[in-house]
Amino acid sequence: MSDRDVEVSRDEALALVAQGVENPPPGRRTNLLRRSLRLGRTKVGLVLVGFVVLLAVFGPVVAPHASDEFVGRPFSPPGGGLVFGTDYLGQDVLSRFLDGGLTILILALVSTAIGLVLGLAIGLVAAYSRNWLDDVLMRAMDVIMAFPQIMIALVAVSLIGTKNWVRVIAIALTTAPRVARVARGAAQPVIERDFIGATEAMGLSRVRIIGGELFPNILGPMMVEASLRLTYSIAVIAALAFLGLSNDPNGPNWGTMIQQNQGSLATQPWGALLPILAIALLTMGTGLIGDGIARTAAGIDRERGDE
Repeated sequence: MSDRDVEVSRDEALALVAQGVENPPPGRRTNLLRRSLRLGRTKVGLVLVGFVVLLAVFGPVVAPHASDEFVGRPFSPPGGGLVFGTDYLGQDVLSRFLDGGLTILILALVSTAIGLVLGLAIGLVAAYSRNWLDDVLMRAMDVIMAFPQIMIALVAVSLIGTKNWVRVIAIALTTAPRVARVARGAAQPVIERDFIGATEAMGLSRVRIIGGELFPNILGPMMVEASLRLTYSIAVIAALAFLGLSNDPNGPNWGTMIQQNQGSLATQPWGALLPILAIALLTMGTGLIGDGIARTAAGIDRERGDE
C-alpha cells in the first residue's frame, strides 16, 4: 500500500469520525432528560419522586417526636396531637414514617449505581469483544439471572448478616446481569456503524472507543434501565426489611413499619398504610420517568392526547 493510499484511508477515517461527532443520533443531539420533560408522564413522575425524596430527606428534621419515643397506648387512633395515631408499641406513626425513608432511598441508590456500573462494563465489553469473551461473560450473567433477585439477597443476608453493605452488594450483583444484557443488546447495532470502524482504524484504544463512542450512543436505553432497576432495588430492600432482615429491626424503616403494623390494618391502618403509599408513589414515579425517557429515546416526544 502506498503512502498516498494510507493518507487517503486516514482522511476517510477522520471524515467518518467527524460525521459521527457532528451528526450523532437523536439522543445525543439534545439532552434526553430535557426532551423527555415535554411529556406529562415524566413531569408527574418527577413530582412524585421529588415529593417522596423530600419526605425522606427532611422528614427527620420536622418529625414532632423521636422515632423511639412512647407517646401513647399501642394502636391509638389519630387524635390528641397525634395526626396518624400510634403504632404497635405506642410510638408516633408520623414521626417514625418521616424518619424511616432515608435508609431505603440511600441503599437503593447505592446498590443500583454499583449494579449499573458493573453491568454496563460487562455488557459493553461483551458486545465489543465479539469473540469467546462475549459468550463467557453472558453465560455467567445467565447463571446469576436464573435465581430470583430476592432469593439471592435472602441467602446473602442469612449467611453473612444483615449489615447494610451486605444488602447493597447482594442487590448490586443481581442487578448487574440484567443491566449487562440490556447494554449488550443496545451496543451491538452501534458497533456495526461506520464511525466505530473509523475510530478503530485511527488506532484509538478500546477503552476510549467503548467509553467515548459506544456508551454515549446507548445512553437512552440505559437511562430507562436505570429507572427500572432503581424500582426493583427499592422493592427488594423494603421486602428484606419487611422480613425483619434489616440492620436495625426495631429502627424506623418503611419496610419494617409495614411488617410491624400489618395486624392493625382493620383498626389503625396508618402505621402500615403510610409507608405502603410512600413506596408505591416512589415506584410509580420512577416508572413514569423511565417510560417518558423511553418514549423520548424512541422519538415519541408528545403524549397521544397532544397529537
